[in-house]
Amino acid sequence: MIFDLHCHSTVSDGVLTPQELLARAVERKVDVLALTDHDTTDGIDIIRHEIAEQGLEIELISGVEISTCWENKDIHIVGLNIDIKHPKMIEYLKNQSEIRENRAVEIGRRLEKNNLAENVYQGAKEIAAGGQIGRGHFARYLIKIGLVKDNANAFKKYLARGKVGYVPSPWPDMASAITVIQECGGQAVLAHPMGYKLSGKWQRKLTKAFKSDGGDAIEAAGCQLAPPHRQHIASLAQEYDLLVSAGSDFHFPSSWIELGRNLYFAKDVTPIWQTWPKYSHVS
Repeated sequence: MIFDLHCHSTVSDGVLTPQELLARAVERKVDVLALTDHDTTDGIDIIRHEIAEQGLEIELISGVEISTCWENKDIHIVGLNIDIKHPKMIEYLKNQSEIRENRAVEIGRRLEKNNLAENVYQGAKEIAAGGQIGRGHFARYLIKIGLVKDNANAFKKYLARGKVGYVPSPWPDMASAITVIQECGGQAVLAHPMGYKLSGKWQRKLTKAFKSDGGDAIEAAGCQLAPPHRQHIASLAQEYDLLVSAGSDFHFPSSWIELGRNLYFAKDVTPIWQTWPKYSHVS
């Protein structure tokens, strides 16, 4: 079976609508899919309706990717099997949305102040098309107006930490995100641990803090993870008694990241779905 428990749609910073994302997941033969848009669950019911309407066999896991702050670093926590109608989750994500909106306004102001472009916030907002706005939308706007050639350059030149368009956000701490996920019936997963560009020492420190805050699992399988990195994460999972999760972190069709691709684990780990009665036998 193929489990892909981390992906994004236009509801946040993905480029495919929830319906298009579902169609691609089916095409890619994904059996169990978690939609984990940034700080919003607005796409869940859309996909759930499509699955029922079309009589598809793919299973949807209700998810979200919550932005947090730890040691002055942006850390993402994925919530799986959450109750998206729970009042605590609704209130929590409302606050996250307000933080994102305030950050977006400030990003636009800073880029305009440096005479890089005009109407930056409005342009990014139009690209977001009502979805949860993020830095990816600003990157796409900078590409659209010809200021940069691709997403990587947009971040490297303007949007990454230390650049003119980077705006630190008052994200909540990891513990609060883990708590609300679990209070709403879900499990908390430390997302893409190799993506934070931390040294080995700091990766261990982060994993230890995540576990101390009550975290459940760590993402140990991703499309581009090299075998040594998979083994390293597996070792962290073993050391800190964490389950492991698998996710492509798909945002848009590309040659290097794809739904369901290369989502295998190193040895001697326990997949998070083995704690779900329906899939307890699936390795």
